[in-house]
Amino acid sequence: MALQIGIIGLPNVGKSTLFNALTRSKGAQSANYPFCTIEPNVGIVEVPDTRLQTLTEMVKPQKVIPAAIEFVDIAGLVKGASKGEGLGNQFLHAIREVDALCHVVREFEDTNITHVEGTIDPKRDCETIETELILADLESIVKRIDKVEGAARSGDKEKQKEFALLRRMKEALDTGKMAQTVEMTSEEKKLSRQFNLLTNKPIIYALNIAEKALQSANEAKQRTSLGLPPDAQIIMVSAKIEEDLQDLSLEEATEMLREMGVESSGLDQLIQAAYAALGYITYFTAGPKEVRAWNVLRGASAPEAAGVIHTDFQKGFIRAETIAYADYVSLGGEQSAKVAGKMRSEGKEYVVQDGDVMYFKFNV
Repeated sequence: MALQIGIIGLPNVGKSTLFNALTRSKGAQSANYPFCTIEPNVGIVEVPDTRLQTLTEMVKPQKVIPAAIEFVDIAGLVKGASKGEGLGNQFLHAIREVDALCHVVREFEDTNITHVEGTIDPKRDCETIETELILADLESIVKRIDKVEGAARSGDKEKQKEFALLRRMKEALDTGKMAQTVEMTSEEKKLSRQFNLLTNKPIIYALNIAEKALQSANEAKQRTSLGLPPDAQIIMVSAKIEEDLQDLSLEEATEMLREMGVESSGLDQLIQAAYAALGYITYFTAGPKEVRAWNVLRGASAPEAAGVIHTDFQKGFIRAETIAYADYVSLGGEQSAKVAGKMRSEGKEYVVQDGDVMYFKFNV
């Protein structure tokens, strides 16, 4: 199943424009009125990775397949969404289905694009969305507490653990804090995923700013002005510029960014941040037929990585012939790395490292 990032925010903040730029399409309708998007739009986006390009140039395969994630353009939420305002229940359900959230916050001024609140106030808008997510989670938590409380009080050990965690999460939500702020053990984190809470999902903040502000934008300053914690992921992006870039060649787009004094596309930064927020790293397979980047959770074992390709690879796993990316490139490829003793034979306990170039041996 593809990794999904839900694009959320108030109406008319640039979500659909950003989605169109991300997916290099005009698939999401973009217009100057709330709820222009009703049904979620879904688009598959390649994860930019210069290492894949380097491997491709070295191996010259018949086919190249990058890692990919899905972005879901979800209709704008409004104040009262947790109570059904503005088709809120429908939109909140769509958000529950994704793995992480990209919260688009509008900072740009444009009298031609109305704001649902009438004024531009990023901190207020950010708090409005987070409040609706918290309220929706609070309702969900209360219902779950009612279901497990009886079993917990009767002595069921597992239900007692769940009940205790639910109570702590309710306390946080009651005070306006998101579920992800609750300190949890690894066991509790695994348990919490069953609750499918909106505020327990990784969140990336995409601050949609004006073109003229792009070069001077300061992440730390913006993070503070939005009232976000120091570790919050924040990406500066001008959705309109990113959409315009899609009509240019790679060389033309690079030159345009250079002229603006910007090093890289905000979309590339956003895609990479989304990928990292999900806890994923990339490993590669490289051969004359295909060079491919694969998604795997950080901390995954070699058999688990093999299972991403095919379940039979994991079931019949024997070993993984592994070369670190840096060794593969510096030594000129598989054969040279093997001769230099840099191809390692790793067993079932090996933890895959980001950038590993792997060849699996398995028995069907």
